[in-house]
Amino acid sequence: MLAIPGHTIALTTTCGTYDAARECAYRIGSACKSGVGGGISAVVPDRCGVARGLAGRGGQFGSGAGCIENSAGMSGFSVF
Repeated sequence: MLAIPGHTIALTTTCGTYDAARECAYRIGSACKSGVGGGISAVVPDRCGVARGLAGRGGQFGSGAGCIENSAGMSGFSVF
């Protein structure tokens, strides 16, 4: 049986950003979770976590995801 953190990572990778989950996994390479207030967070297990407060005007997902994508690209961290 998987531990709670394993379940959480699997769940956020597959549906943590709703319709954008597939794009997040491909572009960012980590488990991401968006929030109602427009924030977004990502985690690479045993490495790091990144969060961005307001994802954009009106809670838009794009700019927050771009910020985290840049961080992931610069660090080279990916779960894949």
